[in-house]
Amino acid sequence: EVQLVESGGGLVQTGESLTLSCAASGFSFRDYAAAWFRQAPGKEREGVACMGSTVPSTLYLNSVKGRFTISRDIGKNTVYLHMSDLRPEDTAVYYCAASNSDLASLGARGYDYWGRGTQVSVSS
Repeated sequence: EVQLVESGGGLVQTGESLTLSCAASGFSFRDYAAAWFRQAPGKEREGVACMGSTVPSTLYLNSVKGRFTISRDIGKNTVYLHMSDLRPEDTAVYYCAASNSDLASLGARGYDYWGRGTQVSVSS
């Protein structure tokens, strides 16, 4: 059974850091591209960061460049999103997604599997 399980969300203050984890089962991130998306109340889901599979190149949403870093541990079959200098506008439910593709994108189309999400709240 394919599963993506996010963890690590929580409530932090502006300027603090959080690291989200996405543990996968039923497939390997060695073969699947990965991405983190987020959705704030009343807004559309947006791609935040993504990483390819065979060649783990990365892409980031402009507003998080320099603050967020996506990484993976193939041995643990887990993808991470390290978030620093968090801002109130980063408040959202964060979702992990995986695509049976070498290349990753920040568009939601083409992702085969999704997690249920983890809440990140940043207070001012």
